[in-house]
Amino acid sequence: MDGQAQCAPGPVRVLAVVSGSCGDPIRESPAPVDPRGPRCPRTHLDPRDPLDSPFLCVLPYRPLRDQDPGPPSSSSSWGIGGLSAAFYLSRSAQVSKVVVLEGSARVGGWLWSNRRPDGAVFELGPRGVRPVGPTGRNTLNMVEELGLESEVLPVSQDHVASQKRFLFVRGQLWEMPRGLSGLLRPTPPFSRALLPLLLSEVFVSRAEDQDETLHSFVSRRFSSELADIAVSSLCRGVFAGDSRKLSVRACFPDLHRAESQRGSVVLGMLLGTVGRPDVAPGPLALRAQRERWAQWSLRSGLESLPEALKLQLQSRGVELHTGAQVRGLQRTDSGWTVQTESGPISADHIVSALPAQALGSVLPSSCSALASLLEQVSCVTVAVVSLEYSSAVLPVQGFGHLLPASEDPAVLGVVYDSVFFPQHNSPEGDSTRLTVMMGGAWFQQVFGDPDHVSTDLLLSRAVSAVTTHLGVKQLPVWSNVALHRDCIPQYYLGHAQRVELMRSWIRDADLPLSLVGSSYDGVSVNDVIFSGRTAAESLLQT
Repeated sequence: MDGQAQCAPGPVRVLAVVSGSCGDPIRESPAPVDPRGPRCPRTHLDPRDPLDSPFLCVLPYRPLRDQDPGPPSSSSSWGIGGLSAAFYLSRSAQVSKVVVLEGSARVGGWLWSNRRPDGAVFELGPRGVRPVGPTGRNTLNMVEELGLESEVLPVSQDHVASQKRFLFVRGQLWEMPRGLSGLLRPTPPFSRALLPLLLSEVFVSRAEDQDETLHSFVSRRFSSELADIAVSSLCRGVFAGDSRKLSVRACFPDLHRAESQRGSVVLGMLLGTVGRPDVAPGPLALRAQRERWAQWSLRSGLESLPEALKLQLQSRGVELHTGAQVRGLQRTDSGWTVQTESGPISADHIVSALPAQALGSVLPSSCSALASLLEQVSCVTVAVVSLEYSSAVLPVQGFGHLLPASEDPAVLGVVYDSVFFPQHNSPEGDSTRLTVMMGGAWFQQVFGDPDHVSTDLLLSRAVSAVTTHLGVKQLPVWSNVALHRDCIPQYYLGHAQRVELMRSWIRDADLPLSLVGSSYDGVSVNDVIFSGRTAAESLLQT
């Protein structure tokens, strides 16, 4: 975002956005399981293309590996970051050429929708987007500009999926406390009412350290029980990570700002804090505010968003090449040479949406200090198991349920997909769609090496979890197992400082490089799209 283009005064001639490669997720078809999933023929960058003139290269994904993971299971989305950067750059007359190099055979990275022939949609990655805040409004403005308003499937704040969320603790399913009654009296699985905790939090002093783990932060300001149960579950649902290792400043910056600016999380939430610059809402975002949306998706799945971006970019003359996996980057007097499978490409400036470790592995030796910082951003592997049952089998209605690490390290949570987006159900019959998320920071501990794990084992554990947690006795009529290797970046203690050091190093070295994607400033779809916008605006101001 703070990368400086090395160009003569005047318009930037060509920009390149680099996303890496994304292979198909592992699938298997036990019992009546449809083995079909998204399969796209690979295409490659033609070395005869006239791409030897200076340009901005956007690298949206990851470099060549023997096997690649496929889309992730939570709200992280690297591919959409590169497309977004190209989207905002291609608006400007300052940029005469934008080239997107995508290592996969498809665009969109983690936004991947499995569309069955019968009309059912199963999300292999993120399944809903929140409309709130500057980043949420920014994404809705993009959706509107792409002409997707009629495809939006909103879920209101009054919907049961927005109102009810559950925890599986001590072998039982518990509804999360809500409303006044949930504040005033103890609600299992919690032994204390929440209101006294909120009132006493106002008087807790600020931390002396600039950063601390989420578990430590919530234990200090509220209670260890809340940290052990609610925060552990939340971190497993959002980051597939360990709340005892994740940074509060990086993972939940609003909480960190509330304490640092207001001295209290509660006061910060009531009085507000200074954070990201605001984004003016367009008509669609205003509609979301008026109708009180809690989240939204698209009629054919969230993959429709990168598909629409691709069409928009092509209509603007952006060159988008799939199957262009990055082997290495070399500095030149005018910028960069990008080594791909099909040959070298010259670039004035690179916007990298590669995962941090992947970018570090392809940088030249002159950037070893930067590579060392990038390699400290590790990722976890998640198994996502989609299940379809032939009837309405849920004993409760809501968004889904999560588990704290103390309950079962293997299972992160279960999402009740058919409750909040019934439009994605098969039109035939009254089916139930569920997604079971497993592994994350505990994957190797529970399942072993991801390269050798059996999909039979993953499916069996997922079906067993649904039986144990929800009392569902019947077997699914359809299932899909997707193993997402290294899919969610982990923002450990010191992450925000490391990202600041990365961008300071880039700025001080006058390196024509911008960093976007979920490795740096947030893992949600909104965060990743906004990172592309921020990088584009920063580059165009140089």
